[in-house]
Amino acid sequence: MIGDLTIYGLYLPAIALPMLLAYALMGGVRWLLGRAGAYRWVWHRSLFNFSLYLIALYAMVRWTAAWTS
Repeated sequence: MIGDLTIYGLYLPAIALPMLLAYALMGGVRWLLGRAGAYRWVWHRSLFNFSLYLIALYAMVRWTAAWTS
């Protein structure tokens, strides 16, 4: 994992980049699931989206960690 990010003097934790990437990915996933009608099979939409976000965040952390190794 990379160290702290510095953007114009603003220090961000290393997890900030994967979090932003996962959030952008989830925007597309939520749109696709909504268009496909998959949410009618989901009991609690917010918990389902949160779980998918955690999976996407894990994938982005692993992907960005591969950049630095």
